[in-house]
Amino acid sequence: MKRILAVDVGGSKVKFLASGETEPRKIASGPDLTPARMVEKVRKAARGWRYDAVSIGLPAMVGPAGPLAEPGNLGHGWVGFDFAAAFGCPVRIANDAAMQALGSYDGGRMLFLGFGTGLGSALIAEHVILPLELGDLPLRDASFSVLFGREAFDKEGKKAWRKRVLRTLPALQKAFMADYVVVGGGNAKHLRKKLPAGVRVGNNLNAFRGGFRLWGIDEVQTLHEEGTAPKTPARPVGSANGEWRVL
Repeated sequence: MKRILAVDVGGSKVKFLASGETEPRKIASGPDLTPARMVEKVRKAARGWRYDAVSIGLPAMVGPAGPLAEPGNLGHGWVGFDFAAAFGCPVRIANDAAMQALGSYDGGRMLFLGFGTGLGSALIAEHVILPLELGDLPLRDASFSVLFGREAFDKEGKKAWRKRVLRTLPALQKAFMADYVVVGGGNAKHLRKKLPAGVRVGNNLNAFRGGFRLWGIDEVQTLHEEGTAPKTPARPVGSANGEWRVL
Protein backbone atom coordinates (compact mmCIF):
# COMPACT_ATOMS: atom_id res chain seq x y z
CA MET A 1 0.00 0.00 0.00
CA LYS A 2 1.35 3.39 -0.95
CA ARG A 3 1.81 6.20 1.52
CA ILE A 4 0.10 9.33 0.24
CA LEU A 5 0.63 12.99 1.01
CA ALA A 6 -2.72 14.80 0.65
CA VAL A 7 -2.45 18.56 0.11
CA ASP A 8 -5.49 20.84 0.47
CA VAL A 9 -4.72 24.22 -1.14
CA GLY A 10 -6.83 27.14 0.09
CA GLY A 11 -6.80 30.89 -0.32
CA SER A 12 -5.39 31.63 3.15
CA LYS A 13 -3.55 28.41 4.04
CA VAL A 14 -2.37 25.10 2.65
CA LYS A 15 -3.03 22.08 4.85
CA PHE A 16 -1.48 18.65 4.31
CA LEU A 17 -1.36 15.22 5.90
CA ALA A 18 0.43 11.98 5.09
CA SER A 19 -1.36 8.64 5.40
CA GLY A 20 -0.31 6.99 8.63
CA GLU A 21 -0.03 10.36 10.38
CA THR A 22 -2.76 11.99 12.49
CA GLU A 23 -1.85 15.66 12.89
CA PRO A 24 -2.09 17.87 9.78
CA ARG A 25 0.50 20.53 9.09
CA LYS A 26 -0.02 23.83 7.30
CA ILE A 27 1.70 26.76 5.61
CA ALA A 28 0.44 30.22 4.71
CA SER A 29 -1.22 30.75 1.34
CA GLY A 30 -2.31 33.90 -0.50
CA PRO A 31 -2.10 35.83 -3.79
CA ASP A 32 1.70 35.42 -3.96
CA LEU A 33 1.65 31.63 -3.69
CA THR A 34 2.87 30.07 -6.94
CA PRO A 35 2.96 26.30 -7.48
CA ALA A 36 6.75 26.24 -7.20
CA ARG A 37 6.63 28.04 -3.85
CA MET A 38 3.83 25.78 -2.65
CA VAL A 39 5.79 22.63 -3.45
CA GLU A 40 8.97 24.00 -1.88
CA LYS A 41 7.22 25.01 1.36
CA VAL A 42 5.16 21.82 1.63
CA ARG A 43 8.19 19.59 1.09
CA LYS A 44 10.11 21.50 3.73
CA ALA A 45 7.26 21.43 6.26
CA ALA A 46 6.58 17.72 5.58
CA ARG A 47 10.12 16.61 6.47
CA GLY A 48 10.08 13.45 8.54
CA TRP A 49 7.02 12.08 6.76
CA ARG A 50 7.39 9.29 4.22
CA TYR A 51 5.19 9.34 1.12
CA ASP A 52 5.28 7.69 -2.30
CA ALA A 53 2.69 9.84 -4.09
CA VAL A 54 0.85 13.14 -3.68
CA SER A 55 -2.77 14.26 -4.04
CA ILE A 56 -3.55 17.96 -4.44
CA GLY A 57 -6.94 19.62 -3.99
CA LEU A 58 -6.90 22.93 -5.86
CA PRO A 59 -9.56 25.70 -5.92
CA ALA A 60 -9.72 25.73 -9.72
CA MET A 61 -11.08 23.77 -12.66
CA VAL A 62 -8.99 20.61 -13.11
CA GLY A 63 -8.73 18.18 -16.02
CA PRO A 64 -6.92 14.86 -16.52
CA ALA A 65 -3.62 16.66 -17.17
CA GLY A 66 -3.91 19.10 -14.26
CA PRO A 67 -5.32 22.59 -13.70
CA LEU A 68 -7.36 24.03 -16.57
CA ALA A 69 -7.49 27.54 -15.11
CA GLU A 70 -5.54 29.64 -12.65
CA PRO A 71 -6.91 29.72 -9.07
CA GLY A 72 -8.51 33.10 -8.46
CA ASN A 73 -6.96 33.85 -5.06
CA LEU A 74 -3.44 32.50 -5.63
CA GLY A 75 -0.37 33.38 -7.68
CA HIS A 76 0.03 32.42 -11.32
CA GLY A 77 1.69 29.49 -13.05
CA TRP A 78 -0.52 26.58 -11.98
CA VAL A 79 -1.66 25.65 -15.50
CA GLY A 80 1.02 23.50 -17.14
CA PHE A 81 3.18 23.20 -14.02
CA ASP A 82 4.96 19.83 -13.66
CA PHE A 83 3.92 18.85 -10.14
CA ALA A 84 5.33 15.31 -10.42
CA ALA A 85 8.78 16.61 -11.27
CA ALA A 86 8.62 19.19 -8.47
CA PHE A 87 7.59 16.66 -5.82
CA GLY A 88 9.75 13.88 -7.24
CA CYS A 89 6.89 11.37 -7.22
CA PRO A 90 3.53 10.69 -8.92
CA VAL A 91 0.88 13.39 -8.36
CA ARG A 92 -2.89 13.40 -8.83
CA ILE A 93 -4.78 16.70 -8.82
CA ALA A 94 -8.50 17.31 -8.23
CA ASN A 95 -10.72 20.28 -7.64
CA ASP A 96 -10.66 21.00 -3.90
CA ALA A 97 -14.44 20.56 -3.52
CA ALA A 98 -14.27 17.25 -5.38
CA MET A 99 -11.48 15.99 -3.11
CA GLN A 100 -13.38 16.95 0.04
CA ALA A 101 -16.53 15.41 -1.40
CA LEU A 102 -14.69 12.13 -2.02
CA GLY A 103 -13.54 12.08 1.59
CA SER A 104 -17.11 12.70 2.80
CA TYR A 105 -18.71 10.02 0.64
CA ASP A 106 -20.56 7.13 2.32
CA GLY A 107 -22.11 5.48 -0.73
CA GLY A 108 -25.17 6.15 -2.86
CA ARG A 109 -25.65 9.45 -4.68
CA MET A 110 -24.16 12.39 -2.77
CA LEU A 111 -24.16 16.13 -3.46
CA PHE A 112 -21.37 18.10 -1.78
CA LEU A 113 -21.55 21.86 -1.23
CA GLY A 114 -18.58 23.79 0.14
CA PHE A 115 -19.43 27.13 1.73
CA GLY A 116 -16.24 29.16 1.85
CA THR A 117 -15.04 32.20 -0.08
CA GLY A 118 -17.49 31.13 -2.78
CA LEU A 119 -19.46 27.94 -3.35
CA GLY A 120 -17.69 24.69 -4.19
CA SER A 121 -19.70 21.71 -5.41
CA ALA A 122 -19.42 18.12 -6.59
CA LEU A 123 -21.62 15.10 -7.20
CA ILE A 124 -20.57 11.49 -6.55
CA ALA A 125 -22.37 8.35 -7.67
CA GLU A 126 -21.20 4.82 -8.53
CA HIS A 127 -17.54 5.69 -7.91
CA VAL A 128 -17.67 8.56 -10.38
CA ILE A 129 -16.80 12.06 -9.16
CA LEU A 130 -18.37 14.90 -11.12
CA PRO A 131 -17.02 18.34 -10.16
CA LEU A 132 -19.69 21.03 -10.52
CA GLU A 133 -19.65 24.80 -10.89
CA LEU A 134 -22.90 25.65 -9.11
CA GLY A 135 -21.33 28.88 -7.89
CA ASP A 136 -21.79 30.31 -11.39
CA LEU A 137 -25.57 29.78 -11.40
CA PRO A 138 -27.51 33.06 -11.34
CA LEU A 139 -30.16 33.71 -8.71
CA ARG A 140 -31.97 37.04 -8.95
CA ASP A 141 -29.19 39.54 -9.77
CA ALA A 142 -26.23 37.59 -8.37
CA SER A 143 -24.53 34.22 -8.60
CA PHE A 144 -24.68 31.42 -6.06
CA SER A 145 -21.08 32.16 -5.10
CA VAL A 146 -21.96 35.76 -4.30
CA LEU A 147 -25.16 34.92 -2.41
CA PHE A 148 -23.72 32.00 -0.45
CA GLY A 149 -20.07 33.09 -0.16
CA ARG A 150 -18.13 34.64 2.68
CA GLU A 151 -18.74 38.22 1.55
CA ALA A 152 -22.52 37.77 1.81
CA PHE A 153 -22.10 36.14 5.23
CA ASP A 154 -20.01 39.07 6.50
CA LYS A 155 -22.27 41.72 4.96
CA GLU A 156 -25.73 40.33 5.80
CA GLY A 157 -24.97 38.44 9.01
CA LYS A 158 -25.21 34.80 10.00
CA LYS A 159 -28.99 34.69 10.50
CA ALA A 160 -29.93 35.98 7.03
CA TRP A 161 -27.19 33.97 5.31
CA ARG A 162 -28.17 30.74 7.07
CA LYS A 163 -31.87 31.24 6.28
CA ARG A 164 -31.09 31.59 2.57
CA VAL A 165 -28.86 28.51 2.55
CA LEU A 166 -31.32 26.30 4.44
CA ARG A 167 -34.13 27.36 2.11
CA THR A 168 -32.06 26.38 -0.95
CA LEU A 169 -30.59 23.05 0.18
CA PRO A 170 -33.74 20.89 -0.28
CA ALA A 171 -34.23 22.25 -3.81
CA LEU A 172 -30.65 21.39 -4.79
CA GLN A 173 -30.95 17.92 -3.29
CA LYS A 174 -34.12 17.32 -5.31
CA ALA A 175 -32.65 18.78 -8.51
CA PHE A 176 -29.69 16.37 -8.40
CA MET A 177 -31.76 13.46 -7.05
CA ALA A 178 -29.19 13.09 -4.29
CA ASP A 179 -29.69 10.54 -1.52
CA TYR A 180 -28.02 13.00 0.83
CA VAL A 181 -26.16 16.31 0.89
CA VAL A 182 -22.91 17.03 2.72
CA VAL A 183 -22.01 20.65 3.43
CA GLY A 184 -18.42 21.66 4.11
CA GLY A 185 -16.13 24.66 3.93
CA GLY A 186 -15.31 27.31 6.49
CA ASN A 187 -18.90 28.48 7.00
CA ALA A 188 -20.47 25.02 7.25
CA LYS A 189 -20.13 25.21 11.04
CA HIS A 190 -22.88 27.86 11.03
CA LEU A 191 -25.34 25.35 9.56
CA ARG A 192 -25.25 22.70 12.28
CA LYS A 193 -28.64 23.63 13.77
CA LYS A 194 -31.97 22.63 12.20
CA LEU A 195 -30.58 21.06 9.06
CA PRO A 196 -33.15 19.75 6.55
CA ALA A 197 -33.65 15.99 6.36
CA GLY A 198 -30.94 14.33 4.31
CA VAL A 199 -28.34 17.06 4.95
CA ARG A 200 -25.34 16.78 7.24
CA VAL A 201 -22.25 18.83 8.01
CA GLY A 202 -18.98 17.22 6.95
CA ASN A 203 -15.54 17.63 8.42
CA ASN A 204 -13.03 19.80 6.59
CA LEU A 205 -10.37 17.21 7.41
CA ASN A 206 -12.18 14.82 5.07
CA ALA A 207 -10.27 16.51 2.25
CA PHE A 208 -7.28 14.42 3.35
CA ARG A 209 -9.29 11.21 3.20
CA GLY A 210 -10.38 12.24 -0.28
CA GLY A 211 -6.75 12.66 -1.26
CA PHE A 212 -5.94 9.17 0.00
CA ARG A 213 -8.95 7.71 -1.80
CA LEU A 214 -7.74 9.16 -5.10
CA TRP A 215 -5.05 6.48 -4.89
CA GLY A 216 -7.42 3.69 -3.79
CA ILE A 217 -6.65 3.88 -0.06
CA ASP A 218 -9.92 3.82 1.86
CA GLU A 219 -9.46 2.81 5.49
CA VAL A 220 -7.46 5.70 6.95
CA GLN A 221 -7.67 7.73 10.14
CA THR A 222 -8.03 11.48 10.42
CA LEU A 223 -8.71 13.68 13.41
CA HIS A 224 -12.02 15.20 14.36
CA GLU A 225 -11.97 18.91 13.63
CA GLU A 226 -12.64 19.75 17.26
CA GLY A 227 -10.36 17.21 18.93
CA THR A 228 -7.95 14.34 18.59
CA ALA A 229 -10.21 11.28 18.47
CA PRO A 230 -9.49 9.17 15.38
CA LYS A 231 -12.24 8.92 12.80
CA THR A 232 -12.59 6.14 10.23
CA PRO A 233 -15.25 5.51 7.58
CA ALA A 234 -18.24 3.50 8.82
CA ARG A 235 -17.60 1.06 5.98
CA PRO A 236 -15.39 0.83 2.89
CA VAL A 237 -16.93 2.62 -0.06
CA GLY A 238 -14.21 2.14 -2.67
CA SER A 239 -14.82 0.33 -5.93
CA ALA A 240 -13.80 -3.28 -6.40
CA ASN A 241 -10.44 -2.32 -7.89
CA GLY A 242 -9.94 0.73 -5.67
CA GLU A 243 -10.30 3.15 -8.60
CA TRP A 244 -12.35 6.33 -8.73
CA ARG A 245 -13.19 8.18 -11.93
CA VAL A 246 -13.02 11.97 -11.90
CA LEU A 247 -14.89 13.48 -14.83
